Amino acid sequence: MVRLNNRKEKIRNILVPIIAVLLGFVLGGIIMAAFGYSPITGYTQMFRTVFINGQTGGLNARNIGEIFVTSGPLIFTALGFAVANSAGFFNIGLSGQALAGWVASIWVALAMPDAPRLVVLPLAVIVGALCGAIAAAIPGFLRAFFGTSEVIVTIMMNYILLYTGNHLVNNVMSESMITTKGVTKMVGENASMQTPFLASITSNSRLNLGIFLALIFLVLVWFLMKKTTLGYEIRAVGLNPSASEYAGMSSKRTIIISMIISGTLAGLGGVVQGLGTFENFFVQGSSLSIGFDGMAVSLLGSGSSIGILLSALLFSILKLGGQGMQFAGIPSELVDVNIAIIIFFVAISFVIRFLLAKIFDGKKEALVVQEIEAQPNDQDQEGGTI
Repeated sequence: MVRLNNRKEKIRNILVPIIAVLLGFVLGGIIMAAFGYSPITGYTQMFRTVFINGQTGGLNARNIGEIFVTSGPLIFTALGFAVANSAGFFNIGLSGQALAGWVASIWVALAMPDAPRLVVLPLAVIVGALCGAIAAAIPGFLRAFFGTSEVIVTIMMNYILLYTGNHLVNNVMSESMITTKGVTKMVGENASMQTPFLASITSNSRLNLGIFLALIFLVLVWFLMKKTTLGYEIRAVGLNPSASEYAGMSSKRTIIISMIISGTLAGLGGVVQGLGTFENFFVQGSSLSIGFDGMAVSLLGSGSSIGILLSALLFSILKLGGQGMQFAGIPSELVDVNIAIIIFFVAISFVIRFLLAKIFDGKKEALVVQEIEAQPNDQDQEGGTI
């Protein structure tokens, strides 16, 4: 079979998400215009809200800090989705696993109000990550040994963990940890990921150590998946479990381990949300949005570490800027429409790849793209290259 030139393939892999984003903005603008709003005014206000200080006309340090605040948890949940996807299945339970990490980390922090920072903060992070791992290990075990659908189990686990977390806050946690029913006290400085230095350089934004932890894990997960035997086994099982078994790999063990890693990452996303963004926990009415948004971030970034970073930043800009669109009289919900449209174009990336090949390389090259896309590949089976 004729293979595409590697250079052309890499260029297409870069162009597809860029084109998807551009098409999302264009189609989003058309929808704005259809409802009587000015797309130019809306997008201008969006980016001005994010980057420009309305009073001084300079950079808006606070909002720029908030971009990274929002990006931290998204990076963790996106990495969690990408690892599970590399093993060949969808972890839809990222929201529940993140919530487990959030509740656990806050509980540890409030239980140790006088402990040194070097003790309580690492302990709270580790416990939160472990709770996320345990929450993910259950559907992983059921999938590996009983063949249950991980999609159904993880979706149901979201509800179980959601209402369990609410029950713990309402009925189990000590009264000394609660301010009002359903809302915990704020964690002390010894357990907070926010620091006076980061607040001072970003005009008192909530920028915290979580984004730096997320950047570290971007590198660690890349190293795990590309440079270790375990990472190779995860990708191999995702491509072909039967062939992996024949080669001496345990697909059951690999599925469970990959799910545990995925849950650990999601749990860390919840930890950053709790100890970094809000510094407390409060009863949730629905599953955490960072779980489902993280899936979208991973898809847009093709599962790669650099792609996930850029996608998380883009999502944060869209969400923060969407609030500013209201000043132009445009409903911020249209930002969610833009995000959905972008993901839609990513989902039909084959069409974009096919058109790129046909436009720049002719009909023959387009047929080659069609032939390759019809077969299993990294994007379809592994959620991209980490």
